[in-house]
Amino acid sequence: MTSLPEKTDRKMGLVIDLDTCVGCHACVISCKGWNTENYGEPLSDQEPYGGDPMGTFLNRVHSFEAQPETGPAQLIHFPKSCLHCEDAPCVTVCPTGASYKRVEDGIVLVNETDCMGCGLCAWSCPYGARELDLAAGVMKKCTLCVDRIYNDNLPEEDRIPSCVRTCPAGARHFGDLGDPDSDVSQLVAERGGMDLMPEQGTKPVNKYLPPRPKDTWAEQTDVLAPYLDPVAEEPKGFLGWLDKTLEKL
Repeated sequence: MTSLPEKTDRKMGLVIDLDTCVGCHACVISCKGWNTENYGEPLSDQEPYGGDPMGTFLNRVHSFEAQPETGPAQLIHFPKSCLHCEDAPCVTVCPTGASYKRVEDGIVLVNETDCMGCGLCAWSCPYGARELDLAAGVMKKCTLCVDRIYNDNLPEEDRIPSCVRTCPAGARHFGDLGDPDSDVSQLVAERGGMDLMPEQGTKPVNKYLPPRPKDTWAEQTDVLAPYLDPVAEEPKGFLGWLDKTLEKL
C-alpha cells in the first residue's frame, strides 16, 4: 500500500468554469492526442469504427439539463477528470504502490511499470476518474500533463495542461490552489468555487465554478422589445395595390 504525504509543497490543479464551458469536447480530443503520443503507454481504442466502440480517455465531458429554482432550464456541460485529491483513496488502496501523490506539487500519478491492472483504485475513486486501458492492461488517469508543465523545451505559454491550452472558451484554468494569492485561488474565492461531492471527504484539489443563472425569457423579451417592432410601413400606391392583390391569390 502507498501512503499519502502529510503535506505537499504546492497543490497544482484545475479550476473549471461550468458557466463558460460550451461542451465542444476540444479538451477531450487534445488530452487524448497528447497522452497517446507522449506520457506512458498510448491511450488505446477498441473497435473505434465498429458497432460497439470503446476507448480510454483521461477527460470526458458529460451534459445535463438542470432546472434551477427560478428561471428556465439550463444545459450544463460538465467536464470530469482526476481531481488530484488531497486524501486520495486511489493511492492508499494500491497494493503495488503504483499509485502515488507527489510531494512537490500534489499531482497524483501512476507508475505504469508497477501497475498490475487490478482495478482497486478505480473501485475506490468516487468520481470514476480512472480507466483501465484494455490494450496496455494498466490503469490510466489525468496527469495534469506533468510532461508539459515542467518541459523547458516548450514555449512558456505551452507549459500548461493540454486541455487548458486548447479550450476555446477559456473555461479551464490551471495553477497552484495551495497559494491563496494565485490566479486560480482568487478565481475560486470570487466565484464561489466548489468541491465535487465534498461529502466523500477526499478533499479534491480541482474546483468547479457554478453556472450563473440565465435571464428569463420575459426579461430577454423586454430588452429586445424596441428592436422587435416592424420596421416596414404599410405599402401605398401601386405597391399597396399589388400587395393586396397578391394576398388574394
